[in-house]
Amino acid sequence: MEILNAAAVTQATKSKIKSGVRVWPYLFSLPFVMCYLIFHFYPILYSFYLSLHDWNGIGDKTFVGLRNYVTLLTKDPLFFKSLFNTIVIMLMSTPFMILLGMVVAHLIFHLTRGRMFFQTVNFLPYITTPVAIGFIFSFMFDWQTGIINMLLIKLGWLKEGVYWLQDPWMSRMIIAIMIIWRNLGYFMAIYLAGMTAIPQDIYEAARVDGASSFHTFTRITLPLLRNITVFLIVTSVIGGLQLFDEPKLLYGGWSASQVGGPDNAALTVIWKFVNDSFVTGTRFGYGSAIAYTLFVVIAIFSVLSYRITAGKEEKA
Repeated sequence: MEILNAAAVTQATKSKIKSGVRVWPYLFSLPFVMCYLIFHFYPILYSFYLSLHDWNGIGDKTFVGLRNYVTLLTKDPLFFKSLFNTIVIMLMSTPFMILLGMVVAHLIFHLTRGRMFFQTVNFLPYITTPVAIGFIFSFMFDWQTGIINMLLIKLGWLKEGVYWLQDPWMSRMIIAIMIIWRNLGYFMAIYLAGMTAIPQDIYEAARVDGASSFHTFTRITLPLLRNITVFLIVTSVIGGLQLFDEPKLLYGGWSASQVGGPDNAALTVIWKFVNDSFVTGTRFGYGSAIAYTLFVVIAIFSVLSYRITAGKEEKA
């Protein structure tokens, strides 16, 4: 009888230990889950709730249903202009960031000396504050004192300064250059990490078979970096559709506050969201409708970019 009681106590003790082992991970993760639900998930749901109302942040909320979305999609031409600008700037910058990031990473990866120096130099713009980048490019492309105009005039390519920042397509191009210059180091670092993970035996076998550097890069490096390229394209699309810092600091920063740039050519969806919600008026319901519409656009473009870049591999 005593043996049976001892066995029962032992079994109960083991059950308590197992239940404790199962409970502790949930207890440790509870603070993060609670913070996520309170500060992230709840605001997302509340933002959708606001998009169905007309509210200035002070008075009572007025339920309007889908009127904010209808107004946005049928009576607000600036929304489609901002969406067009955002997509154009994203298409101007993303392919170059992918291509240049891969090429720079390939060149640095095969350096025998100064590798850390060039990695640091290329990565510095990525950790530079956006405010500083806005100052740099505003001064560089200023039509009176900008170094670009001064250099081109001294070379004899121009007779007088060009209003770079007052031309619609030039403004989009300058913003794309800002994005490329700032994010090139990040793309380089990701590709370098991918190249480091590739087994060197593959390259040695290719060299033994007489493969040139070009064929090694195109037939070995590029295919093995495919997953990284897909990741960078999808995240670039998501980040590109949320563009705000570069155009805002270029046109609403140090010199004068010019919303949207020349002919609203630099107006992005997020800039319009901030301007409509907090600057020109406190239309929080309308701003929430802009945010959720952009969310749908980002989801569509993300799925399309993934399908286009990774679809062939899945079929194979």
